[in-house]
Amino acid sequence: MALAAYRHLLRATRIAFPGDYHLLHAARTQARTGFDTLRSLDPDSEEAIKGIAHAEGVASILRHNVVQGKQVEGSDVIRLTIHEDTEKGDNDTVKNPFGKGGKVRVGGI
Repeated sequence: MALAAYRHLLRATRIAFPGDYHLLHAARTQARTGFDTLRSLDPDSEEAIKGIAHAEGVASILRHNVVQGKQVEGSDVIRLTIHEDTEKGDNDTVKNPFGKGGKVRVGGI
């Protein structure tokens, strides 16, 4: 289980940080450090199971919710690296932030 979680985490870093060697290296180093600290635990212990669940959760967030942007040279435009796993919302919470039928008025409009 731990090996599979570690592989999922490494794949997620590759997907989340394409072309950014420094951030990719830092994320993978952090993952390695996290797994090394729990290496001596019994695989069936509660702490080990929680660590594996945490790693899977981090991998899921990296894969579905992290988008990298790069500024286009000579302009204020930022290009986002959106891939097939990126979660795309429907903006319902932006349209109705106070719940069903709610309205927001800004500046007395």
